[in-house]
Amino acid sequence: MTPGRLNALTDGVVAIVLTIMVLELKFPEEPTFGAVLEVLPLLAAYLLAFIYVALYWNNHHHMLQSARRVTGGVLWANHSLLFCLTLFPLMIRWIDEAGVTPWPVASFGVVLAAAALTYRILQHALAAADGEGSKVSEVYRHPLKEYSSLGFYVAAILLAFVAPYLSVALYVIVAIIWIVPDRRFVGA
Repeated sequence: MTPGRLNALTDGVVAIVLTIMVLELKFPEEPTFGAVLEVLPLLAAYLLAFIYVALYWNNHHHMLQSARRVTGGVLWANHSLLFCLTLFPLMIRWIDEAGVTPWPVASFGVVLAAAALTYRILQHALAAADGEGSKVSEVYRHPLKEYSSLGFYVAAILLAFVAPYLSVALYVIVAIIWIVPDRRFVGA
């Protein structure tokens, strides 16, 4: 299988995830400002989840553009990442139903951390498939951005039980860190 075909599969799954996420949105019950305020936490959760899915898609695309080979290990690592991304709509629904409360916010962090770990596993599988000296292998050896993100996620998960909104702020900080595609793949 070529990296292009794996990108196409990922494109399809991401499109479905984004579609399901938007279907989770609700209209305000009344055409009033107060009713709009009631759906703001859901809209904010949707926006943050949308940004995260877009970040993974962008960085995945650039990483796969640098990859030369796809192996069985790469396929399973990619499926693991896609599994994590498909959990985003569930997290949005839970935040909608329970509000910005400890368990949904911490669980969103667990999903984000799992996505980060599976992305890292995908990097490892691609580096192993392409071999020493490849672009993916070079990036894999310098995981500062990846590991700092994981650190923020762990802190946010723990913080969710004390201050859920501060937890969400940490999720936003990580998103900001990744908003520019990984320059190691796309150049400066």
